[in-house]
Amino acid sequence: MENEVKKELPACPVETTLMLIGDKWKVLILRDLMPGTKRFGELKKSVGNVSQKVLTAQLRAMEESGLVHREVYAEVPPRVEYSLTALGQSLKPILDSMLAWGEEYKSRQL
Repeated sequence: MENEVKKELPACPVETTLMLIGDKWKVLILRDLMPGTKRFGELKKSVGNVSQKVLTAQLRAMEESGLVHREVYAEVPPRVEYSLTALGQSLKPILDSMLAWGEEYKSRQL
């Protein structure tokens, strides 16, 4: 990591967080990986109406930022599993707050 140039992060911590998880699909991927490891097909089904190309790009970006771990098994056919890193798991309180806020909002709309 010494030789790698670190990406320039925004000065604002909120902007940094949004940069890492501020995409609809990334938040849903985090939600679906919180309980545990999933294969690509399971994630695609649980996340919803996301294309394979977009899901792959989002997972790669999250892996690059240290939120997601990708494990490839040398089997035939190849098996790939995704899980959250400790850093990814540390976003649980944020997702829990989003859940609570969404439930409160929905209850006011009825």
